[in-house]
Amino acid sequence: MKHIFVFLLFIGFGAHSQTDPALEAVKKKMDNKDFAGAKADLSKIINSDPKNKKAFTLRGSVRMELNDYYGAIGDFNSALEMDSTLADAFNYRGESKINLGDNDGAIIDLDKAIRFNSKYGEAYTNRGFAKYNNEDLQGAYFDFSKALEIGPVTDDKYFNRGIVKAELGEYVSAIDDYSKAIELDKTDANLYNYRGVAYYNISNFDLAIADYNEAIKLDAKDATKFENRALAKSAKEDLKGALEDYNKAIELNQDSETYNLRGVLKYTMQDYDGAIVDYTKAIELDATNPTYFDNRALSKTEKEDYAGAVEDYSSSIEIYPTDPETYYQRGLVKLTMNNNYDGCLDLKRAEEMGSQEAKAAIKKSCK
Repeated sequence: MKHIFVFLLFIGFGAHSQTDPALEAVKKKMDNKDFAGAKADLSKIINSDPKNKKAFTLRGSVRMELNDYYGAIGDFNSALEMDSTLADAFNYRGESKINLGDNDGAIIDLDKAIRFNSKYGEAYTNRGFAKYNNEDLQGAYFDFSKALEIGPVTDDKYFNRGIVKAELGEYVSAIDDYSKAIELDKTDANLYNYRGVAYYNISNFDLAIADYNEAIKLDAKDATKFENRALAKSAKEDLKGALEDYNKAIELNQDSETYNLRGVLKYTMQDYDGAIVDYTKAIELDATNPTYFDNRALSKTEKEDYAGAVEDYSSSIEIYPTDPETYYQRGLVKLTMNNNYDGCLDLKRAEEMGSQEAKAAIKKSCK
């Protein structure tokens, strides 16, 4: 299943509430998405009042909206030089560091934001993202749960925690979070798609397909949703329906893995020529994936193109030389070609790498 963890950028300005008319005017520009104008106004405010920590923090947030994360960090640094307990500045500086790939530095900043404001839900959410990026799934789980506990409850927060639960293999619990997110927003196609993935992983293919259907109704331009539905239809042995979905996915996006999956389906349908065409296209798009060569070799074997199969297995071994299954399969093809010496050498190599199947084949075919 393809899935993408969605990074949600949260910027709030509640901590900046005050009666300064200049800053209030800036916030109106920000509400209207006039970030360039807001930045210019904040620069004027800072020039006239270089000790205005709120203006520095606000300008840093504006720079984040403009994807100027280094500039944003500079502004947050200035604000923190004036007030080392400013939770907002630590939170936003941490968020900027996440966007620059510095997740360790982000966690340090977000720890401080939470230390100075233990009810800072946004900081927990951002720290959850940083921990997720560092593959600390349990830590991300805790932080996303804490953000929900603090509130306000949103579909995004349930979605974030659902993603982590799914990656931890807690699919039933993930479904519960996705369902709560859907209750809050029934128009987000991705929520149905991700819940469909979770249903697929607990082998509830009917509910998975129902969710993919809804996701596709809401967003018929995303190839991944068609590919996911194809996988579920294949699991239900609706091969014709799966083929239609793979065709649509490829129409929307020329992706090597989709060609490979459609090739696997065609192989299952005994359309070996069609499978070879798809595997060849997959290889054209990504010649570094040994699975594509292995799969094409299987189809060539069915077509009795043994020399072509050996060539593909050899290409696979060049890319990934530590897979005993590839040596085993190549050995069997060589035996079929009456190349017993080389075939048995491959089987022996596979046996040395732990293949019990190869061990049995050696007893049967090699002296």
